[in-house]
Amino acid sequence: MEVITTETFLQQKNTRSTQLDVQLDDVVQEIIREVREKGDRALYDYTEAFDSVNLENLIVSEREFKEANDLVTDDFLSALIQAKSNIKDFHEAQKEKSWFYTKPDGIMLGQKVTPLERVGVYIPGGKAAYPSTALMNIIPAQLAGVEEIVITTPPQPNGKVNPYVLAAANELGIQTVYKIGGAQAIAALAYGTETIKKVAKIVGPGNAYVHVQKNGCTVMLRLI
Repeated sequence: MEVITTETFLQQKNTRSTQLDVQLDDVVQEIIREVREKGDRALYDYTEAFDSVNLENLIVSEREFKEANDLVTDDFLSALIQAKSNIKDFHEAQKEKSWFYTKPDGIMLGQKVTPLERVGVYIPGGKAAYPSTALMNIIPAQLAGVEEIVITTPPQPNGKVNPYVLAAANELGIQTVYKIGGAQAIAALAYGTETIKKVAKIVGPGNAYVHVQKNGCTVMLRLI
């Protein structure tokens, strides 16, 4: 039996990881190119290919928001409201403010804090619902004064967004939710399409297709 040393094992593992990263990068770059060139058409096509869903539109309707609220339980809504209050209290203490002062010689010093105009929040889908992602990403942005916040999240097999995610969005006053996921969603937020207006920043968790490792740090796709 061949004995593999720790050093050899790590070298082989790193080689495999590098090969997978290159393959993944090629796939993602192709998705980005398609979204930039074809806009909404690429989003519909990738949603059909990856999620097996033929969407009629990319944006959650008012009716879908109402249906979602009817589907979740009162206990969930109560817990959601309590979590919202707790998160708001915590992040309120972190809020940075502008400040200025003038020295005797007339020189003004200080710090000006300016909120971003439009931010996109990516909420994963798949087998689980992540309303907590909405709370943890949207509330700090709202406290910071971000003017417009939108959500993008993969659709379920029925073509609708998870009701618990929609209920959280509704509780936070978010009116725009896009029914797309994966690298195509990040590309759409970064570059814009006919339906989706590009954002200044993208936040949220996700798998390897929506993140990339650089210098030991995880950042959103190489788009911003």
